[in-house]
Amino acid sequence: MASEVRESVKDYYGSRLETSADLQTNATTCSLTSMRKSACDALKLVHPEVTKRFFGCGVVVPEKLKGCKVLDLGSGSGRDCFILSKLVGEHGQVTGVDMIESMISASQKYIQYHQEKFGYGKPNTAFVEGYLEKLNEAGIQSSSLDVLVSNCVICLCPDKPTVLAEAYRVLKEGGELYFSDMYASEVVPESFKEDPVLWGEGMGGSLYWQDFISLAKEIGFSTPYLVAASQIVVHNCELLKKAGRVKYASGTYRLFKLPQPILDKKALVTYKGTVSDCPEELCFDAAHTFKTNVAVEVDGEMATVLRCTRFSTDFNIQMLDTPHEPPSKYCHLSPFLLAAKLGACVKQCSKRAGAGGSDGLASGACEGTGSTGGCGQ
Repeated sequence: MASEVRESVKDYYGSRLETSADLQTNATTCSLTSMRKSACDALKLVHPEVTKRFFGCGVVVPEKLKGCKVLDLGSGSGRDCFILSKLVGEHGQVTGVDMIESMISASQKYIQYHQEKFGYGKPNTAFVEGYLEKLNEAGIQSSSLDVLVSNCVICLCPDKPTVLAEAYRVLKEGGELYFSDMYASEVVPESFKEDPVLWGEGMGGSLYWQDFISLAKEIGFSTPYLVAASQIVVHNCELLKKAGRVKYASGTYRLFKLPQPILDKKALVTYKGTVSDCPEELCFDAAHTFKTNVAVEVDGEMATVLRCTRFSTDFNIQMLDTPHEPPSKYCHLSPFLLAAKLGACVKQCSKRAGAGGSDGLASGACEGTGSTGGCGQ
């Protein structure tokens, strides 16, 4: 089953899709996460042939990357890698891993271009062919990386527990997995997994979001922190019919490999305003915005994150005597609820320029995307 899925994905992204316009959902074009200025400036320098074949569903550029060693899981055209290459600086390192040989070859052609564009004396970017479930075979060592990113790729992998376990293995203690992916409002039927187009679009392999939260914690990651979300609109009528009642959303989460045990008391934390691009406030995730020089009470796990990761020098942390009680439910981590809260429901999103009618809908496009409700989704 796994090998058949991989071959189907290779064919879908390596041969059938020429640009993001060929996808059948709005996943690659309707992310509401805004890039910080440094990332926007870096994106402007990326070669247009690279950006044309971008198939991600979010923005996977976390803060404070200078000097970091970064791995992109499923690097595709290399767009995110080249943005990250600029942000980690000449002394940082970015590696992209992808199972599609043609994607790796295409990305490698632009390494020198971006090295010269960024003014680096030597390249800081590499691309290797390999499977996310077998990072060791791609030469990725245990506890060797500061940050992992991924952009709408894990939903294409047949063995997600192994992918996340491998991500955990290769991260240093205090390291971060920051990624965007597609999620389902319920467990998708087995029949979805047998449809090559549903799988290629990410719909057949999307995790039910609550299952993702449980899986991440079972592997050893911190509680995932939800950064951004938007509803995904299926604008192909045939696929919409196949999807039935299952709805989809893109969600960007950040997870950390923390030392154990985590702090069991709450803390007062004060952001110093020292993270580049964030002098007045640091929007850490949808539930935590730290304003400069303003003390905020956080739970023990967040205190551990801020104390034991690359953000440790950016906060003053004062431990309290108040016990930390982990939440019993994770409704606040639902990408569907956050998308609804943000109004991130796009009625339609045609990817084919010039195909729309007077009402803005593409010819033959399907109106209507069900809104999502309570924590059950």
